Amino acid sequence: MSSSITQLTPQSLWSNFADLNAVPRASKKEEQVIDFIVNFGKKLGLPTQIDDIGNVIIKKPATKGMENRTTVVMQSHLDMVHQKNADTDFDFATEGIKMFVDGDWVKADGTTLGADNGIGVATIMAVLESTDIPHPPIEALFTIDEETGMTGALGLKGGLLDGKIMLNLDTEDDNELTIGCAGGIDITAKGTYEIKMVDAHHDCFKVTIKGLSGGHSGMDIHKGLANANKLMNRFLYLVEEKIDIKINSIDGGGLRNAIPRESFAIVLIPHDDLATFQALAEDFAATIQAEYKTTDPELMLEIDGVDRVNTAISDIIQNQLLRAIYACPNGIYRMSPDIKDLVQTSNNLARVLVKDGKYEILCLTRSSVDSEKMDLVSAITSIFELIDARVSTSGDYPGWTPKPDSAIVSLMSDLYRKRFNEEPHVNACHAGLECGILGTNYPEMEMISFGPNIRGAHSPDERVQISSVQKFWGYLVETLAQIA
Repeated sequence: MSSSITQLTPQSLWSNFADLNAVPRASKKEEQVIDFIVNFGKKLGLPTQIDDIGNVIIKKPATKGMENRTTVVMQSHLDMVHQKNADTDFDFATEGIKMFVDGDWVKADGTTLGADNGIGVATIMAVLESTDIPHPPIEALFTIDEETGMTGALGLKGGLLDGKIMLNLDTEDDNELTIGCAGGIDITAKGTYEIKMVDAHHDCFKVTIKGLSGGHSGMDIHKGLANANKLMNRFLYLVEEKIDIKINSIDGGGLRNAIPRESFAIVLIPHDDLATFQALAEDFAATIQAEYKTTDPELMLEIDGVDRVNTAISDIIQNQLLRAIYACPNGIYRMSPDIKDLVQTSNNLARVLVKDGKYEILCLTRSSVDSEKMDLVSAITSIFELIDARVSTSGDYPGWTPKPDSAIVSLMSDLYRKRFNEEPHVNACHAGLECGILGTNYPEMEMISFGPNIRGAHSPDERVQISSVQKFWGYLVETLAQIA
């Protein structure tokens, strides 16, 4: 399937993307892709180094006549989100992404595509290996672990880079110039519960919620997409209010930065309540399908009989857990009062796992205002501490303060107008870009983020637009030529 990808234009970019996508590159498991990029730089004969944490830096001299221009850092992250459909047989640890062309889009077969941020990586590779693109001195920075903690950016030391301008290639709309972003923090709530035996007068069922659109928990949080964890909890809470349901296990969502697409629960229902349970399920399915018909048209709730289990969560913990999850904020918490249409603070209820006497709840809270971010963290912490969960936080990273009057913003805005005869959208985003973190050790560096149209990032529906990549590539090449 990937062979046709390498024939797309610009061919160098797409060929590098295909090579990159043949390499497993999960967050925190980047050893293979680090070796891949290091070998790429060395084959070109360019100075290549790995820093103490695993980031790769490749430096390329300026083209003739541009030696005295400002050194430019081109930056993208090596890791990608690994998500697949439940019915897709795929091993991210050993297999390369299976890609195909669908009209004007490149997609993957039942998995994430890795265009986030593989297109950015492949773009930098194409510039590094080029012999006919005019450019100033370039420092290519390939960071690790952006998707699950930004530890690469956090670990990059000052003094390794000389560049005064950074082009971050991790924005997902080709008409946007991003000059600021939200910070984020991970919240984890854990606890234990008593397992109780359930008598034989119960039937066992698997409840499945699937077919949700999913997406990026920052860039897509404003779209009102369904969250599988919240819907599953809503259904179980509804049933518990009507009949004596026993919950054996819940397994929903996955990575913190992905809006959950699927959730599964094993439940036990008294024989006498089967008709009521089925009616509740049918009514609930119709209700949520009506609520989310625009954003999640493939949403489904399924009830299937399964082999009997004879254990369940204790009644008290079941009651408390359902209510705590119900109370946990999800989605937009506050819009920015200063920047039009910008989500200021949000939370993604990313993962719910209840099994074998233990439960774990994972959230990712984002905000461009640090004090408000921590206020929401306190609210979520309080909810789960009320049921005696152990709540911890990790991966706290800062936002990126916009500098709209910087020279690179002016240059790229003017160039965009001239090339495309329209105004660019110069804005801040609700995603967690690395620029804010990198700026802590390089405070004088001017930064801007841009990229081609990518849709459905962090989900198996991820896709990148071919014509938009061509637009982005031409814009980037001219930008490099214009930097003084």
